[in-house]
Amino acid sequence: MKNYNNCPICNSSEFNQFIDCKDYTASKETFTIVKCKSCDFAFTNPIPDESKIGQYYESEEYISHSNTSKGIINTLYQMVRNYTIKNKVKLLRKYGSGNTLLDIGSGTGDFLNACKKSGLEVKGIEPSEIGRKQTLENFDIEVFDESKIETLPEGKFDYISMWHVLEHVYHLNKRIEEISRILNENGTLIVAVPNLKSLDANKYKEHWAAYDVPRHLYHFSPKNINNLMQKHGFQVVKILPMPFDSFYVSMLSEKYLNGKNNLIKAIYNGLLSNLKAGKDKWSSQIYIIKKATI
Repeated sequence: MKNYNNCPICNSSEFNQFIDCKDYTASKETFTIVKCKSCDFAFTNPIPDESKIGQYYESEEYISHSNTSKGIINTLYQMVRNYTIKNKVKLLRKYGSGNTLLDIGSGTGDFLNACKKSGLEVKGIEPSEIGRKQTLENFDIEVFDESKIETLPEGKFDYISMWHVLEHVYHLNKRIEEISRILNENGTLIVAVPNLKSLDANKYKEHWAAYDVPRHLYHFSPKNINNLMQKHGFQVVKILPMPFDSFYVSMLSEKYLNGKNNLIKAIYNGLLSNLKAGKDKWSSQIYIIKKATI
């Protein structure tokens, strides 16, 4: 196991224990999430060694990198994903310009393929060999492993996207530095992450599915995202909701809490979370990010 001795954002060495959560997906182990006393950033601590983290993704229950439609939760997830992919492509065009896209954590390649069909020149980064293989076989798009980022040219991309990926990145600050190098000066970084400050997070507490330990190494709030991006010369220019996520997360959370699905209650809690989300308390949020201007 690896222990963080310093906060990844502000470098403080003082933490409070925040919550203990179970890995319901793979290992069934319990992991601790701490909060930085200085900047309030929450992160899993300790975490599995980098050489061991991959085994926690080896489960059919981990559907973010799977096309399975077994069970009602998986079926609904796949239906919604097909709809939201189209909206993600529209979002790129609305908040950015240019023609080159790098999708980090491209999974099975569906978003990359939609972007390719829209006329974008696309590249993908995906640590999963299975995901890379499926993307090549299904869409004829070559996707590379994470080591490729270091070889990409400076200022290469007009868009870089990370859809529910930043919370998984093992070397957080190094990754943001790499993104800053390869994103052009007028480029757009799009980051989607779960929101620690959402109503469903408060409702389900240690059973909140979006904690997803130990795969989720970090647990962001809007304040944390702002602090992290400012640290690396970026600024958040827009926060957008992901309204479907509250329903999906509530369905999983109900299952974790009660040991069985409760679709009606999950829909009620997901709807309540959205209705009370306001400006920046959605279950998951999209951050439109640009390089800061002096």
